[in-house]
Amino acid sequence: MSFQQGLSGLNASSKALDTVGNNIANSGTVGFKSSITEFADVFAASLSGAGAAPIGLGTKVATVAQQFTQGNITVTSNPLDLAINGGGFFRLQNATGDILYSRNGQFQLDKDGYIVNAAGQQLTGYAADVNGNINPPLTALRLFNPTLSSDASPQATGTSTAATGVQANLNLDSREAVPSVAPFNYANASTYNKSTAVTVYDSLGNPHVYTMYFVKTATNAWSTYATVSNPAGATTTFTNLGLLGSMTFNTDGSIATGAAQTANITAAQLGYPAGVNAMSFAVNFNGTTQFGSSFSVNSLTQDGFTSGKLAGFSVADDGIILGKYTNGQSKNLGQVIMAAFRNPQGLQPLGNNVWAATSASGNELDGAPGSSGQFGPLQSSALEDSNVDLTAELVNMITQQRIYQANAQTIKTQDSVLQTLVNLR
Repeated sequence: MSFQQGLSGLNASSKALDTVGNNIANSGTVGFKSSITEFADVFAASLSGAGAAPIGLGTKVATVAQQFTQGNITVTSNPLDLAINGGGFFRLQNATGDILYSRNGQFQLDKDGYIVNAAGQQLTGYAADVNGNINPPLTALRLFNPTLSSDASPQATGTSTAATGVQANLNLDSREAVPSVAPFNYANASTYNKSTAVTVYDSLGNPHVYTMYFVKTATNAWSTYATVSNPAGATTTFTNLGLLGSMTFNTDGSIATGAAQTANITAAQLGYPAGVNAMSFAVNFNGTTQFGSSFSVNSLTQDGFTSGKLAGFSVADDGIILGKYTNGQSKNLGQVIMAAFRNPQGLQPLGNNVWAATSASGNELDGAPGSSGQFGPLQSSALEDSNVDLTAELVNMITQQRIYQANAQTIKTQDSVLQTLVNLR
């Protein structure tokens, strides 16, 4: 008589119920991946061979395999909550420098400005330099570095890549008369026809009000004069820059000459002698017209801006962390890089929603989110739910309970047979 088969069945069903229970317990754990218990039959080997119809010795647990299927995505209000929509893992670094992997995207900033999870493990990726250029190597992502300024650098008007400077699209009223008072005097409105102003910025981001005055000199001919008003604290608060240039117009009202002009302002005229760079920027009147209608400013833009404080950030689907500044500008702060494995089921679960690589999983493959099929895109302000199917787990639990009862019944039957043998006289 052998109780081995029934006993092995009881043990296997017990392990299966443990797996089901663990799945149900983690049905609310973000990024959790459910497991299934896989079984294998057991046969005894003998010197003479197994025979034509061997009777097995029961069953055993072959492995508990995790199922890396996609969980549902839930939207949150935290911009550092990240959900992977596809394959791949977040790459984490613990305090001792060990690399761990997770699907739980619940991140936050620690006191040192690092992006960390609840266990203090740091999210890794590519850092950005002061200009927002993202470069390897992989490192812990840090949004606030006390050794570097978190401010966005200012940009002086006219120093953008395109060097557009000031762009003015106006309509000068052809019905205007030549001013009766000359020469031009910014303080006397009788010496000019119209004016408009725009704020420009110097190399330190100080704002200056650049005012342009338009004086009709003859039929279809205009001269442009300029002044600059400087902010409080400047040693010169106001400067008359004089004649900027001249424009002529065709008989159909379109501009003929003088659309491209240039403003040159010294550091002293800006009110900061030797304190800022001199300014030189284009003043472009392309599109300006002279029609028989009221003076109007259709568009007036410039390409400079002041410095800005980091006001917020967002994470794009390719993992790039974009900082948003109070001056209306944005700059790359880093990029989340993901890891993938040829055999993710070979990963060793360590608890706390993390895995470690093993020889069975193979080496990690790094890549940007969404760059290939094995790296799913990220979704910011969202989390991946557990992939546990509660309905299926409850059915599995009932099934394993019945299997457990059936195995217990075989032991009971074996006991009854053995009792019959013992009672033979």
